[in-house]
Amino acid sequence: MEPPPGGPPDSKPPQLIATRPDSMATLAGFDKDAEFVFDEVISEGAGAGAGGRGGLSQLVMLSPTTEEPKVDWKRSRITVKPREGWQPDRVYRVELLPGVVDLRNNRSNESRVITFTTGAPVPKTVLTGRVVDWSTSRPAANALVEALLLPDSLPYRALADSSGNFKFGPLPPGDYLVSGVIDQNRDQRADGREAFDSVRLARGKTQVGELWAFEHDTTPPRITTVTVNDSLSANVELGQPLDPRLKLEPRNATVSVLPDSTPVKVTSILPKPLDDSLHARQPAKPDSAVADTTRKPAGVPVPPGAQRPVRAAPTSQLTGRPALSNRLVVRVGAPWKPGGRYAIEVRGVRNVSGTTGDVRGTLVVPERVARDSLKGATPPDTLKNEAE
Repeated sequence: MEPPPGGPPDSKPPQLIATRPDSMATLAGFDKDAEFVFDEVISEGAGAGAGGRGGLSQLVMLSPTTEEPKVDWKRSRITVKPREGWQPDRVYRVELLPGVVDLRNNRSNESRVITFTTGAPVPKTVLTGRVVDWSTSRPAANALVEALLLPDSLPYRALADSSGNFKFGPLPPGDYLVSGVIDQNRDQRADGREAFDSVRLARGKTQVGELWAFEHDTTPPRITTVTVNDSLSANVELGQPLDPRLKLEPRNATVSVLPDSTPVKVTSILPKPLDDSLHARQPAKPDSAVADTTRKPAGVPVPPGAQRPVRAAPTSQLTGRPALSNRLVVRVGAPWKPGGRYAIEVRGVRNVSGTTGDVRGTLVVPERVARDSLKGATPPDTLKNEAE
């Protein structure tokens, strides 16, 4: 059965008209479902295919629970219940995320939170903060925020907004371990390899501040590649970001010619951003160096009514912490020999998680490299493109 043909198409998204139970209610012995009621029949498959969770369950966050909640479709209603049942004397938070669609694929951007208790006092704590992706020094849009209520480790979950900011609550009073997670697979759970940062808040504290998420790795760093940077330096790339507070001295590095292991003097070993700044290396040209097609060529008038395209402003980087880098620059006292092979060892390399180790690698110098250095003059950087 369908409506008769003709008339305007329905482009209005489904509207949320009721929630059950009432938010901030105290319901001792509650054993019914939490419900979100819409003004029309909604699609059972809304949100399917995202993050490893199918259908409407992708659009519902239930806290506190360690299990995936039971989410059912009942035409114009979404019902939610924990698989272990509602536990007594707890504060529950049921959040419906944007993304519900009707049978005509009209998508709702509305969200709603139901907070109620099964006998615990009515909650008042609201946590605020921001999640930052440390690898890019930019806000982490839609990051997962998890607050563990201590000592019971009851997990409450929410999502940050598009600017990485969150206002999370109301939650029961107590000590919290608050984490910001870059939820790459969108399963609304903190997985072992996902970047995160955490902070502990004492009872009564609500300002979380900035959480700078990064990948935590308990294994020591390892070299992935060693390439020529210029005639007197080499880039050492590692598989993990380095601790930005790491300070290495020339004595921490050993460079020797292969196969006879003749030592080569090391003059410095620095993280690449610091080496670039000390040696005044010019950064890559920005996009503005490319021909700007939005500008009017000289002598060509702009047609009446024509509108120039506007460039989108790039997302600004934050400067609360130094940028992460996974590269070191080793500088030596004598130019590299074209076609030569060098063994490089760096001791005491520490990753951003605090794990320290010694790294070893081999530098192979191309045949056509460093010819200008044989003249004894200060060599320009003519080797970058060839090394890359």
